[in-house]
Amino acid sequence: MFKAIRISILLFILFFVAVNTWLTQARSTDWNNSLWIKIYPINGDGSSESAKYIKQLKVSDFAAIEEFIAKATRNYSRNVARPVRIELGSEIKEQPPELGPAPNSVAVMLWSFKMRWWAGSVTDSQDRIDPDVRIFVRYHKPETTVVLENSVGLQKGMVGIVNGYASRRSRGTNNVIIAHEFLHTLGATDKYDASDGQPIGPDGLGEPERKPLYPQRYAEIMGGRIAKSEYDSYIPKSLKYAVIGALTASEINLSD
Repeated sequence: MFKAIRISILLFILFFVAVNTWLTQARSTDWNNSLWIKIYPINGDGSSESAKYIKQLKVSDFAAIEEFIAKATRNYSRNVARPVRIELGSEIKEQPPELGPAPNSVAVMLWSFKMRWWAGSVTDSQDRIDPDVRIFVRYHKPETTVVLENSVGLQKGMVGIVNGYASRRSRGTNNVIIAHEFLHTLGATDKYDASDGQPIGPDGLGEPERKPLYPQRYAEIMGGRIAKSEYDSYIPKSLKYAVIGALTASEINLSD
């Protein structure tokens, strides 16, 4: 009898969590109200350079992300004045859980649960009200190699982990990666080849109907890069050179 009660309670909790997750995800893409994104800096390499950069961060450093999403909503005829609102949280001293070099499906699922629990626990002391989306940015000194594929965004839990450079010169590129991972939390899918990072046409190209097709002038945000040719591309220096393409807009319910 006691075992049956415990199982019933557990099932009820799981059902409640599932319903709450579904409602949160549905509301996040109805584009009727502002989404609250909170960015939490982390010293990713423990360097003095990253520590100094984090202390100088201001919420205005991420304003381009708000502007990028606002422009996209206008382009897709969504009538919301401020679709996303970004706030800057206090530095997080703890590193996120690691996935490992060659994870299987079970390992990925367990890591996802750990990540969602970790995200809530490390921000609990500074968040009396939970934001809609949590983005943790792990800063590294500029000499470190940081690429888009090392970052991740989870739709379940609406959590993103971004690796970026601790450099004012890299602020624009960091914002591109943050915007990419943010859109993952809304349900957008990658549109680049995981083996080489090359955007996959047509949906991964910023201008799929451009003639001649290459070089492209803009990156599709989930393609992640501006394609110079079929085999060569680069991450844009800022969100001024990125767009939300038709398929991505459909995935996040931005277009009808």
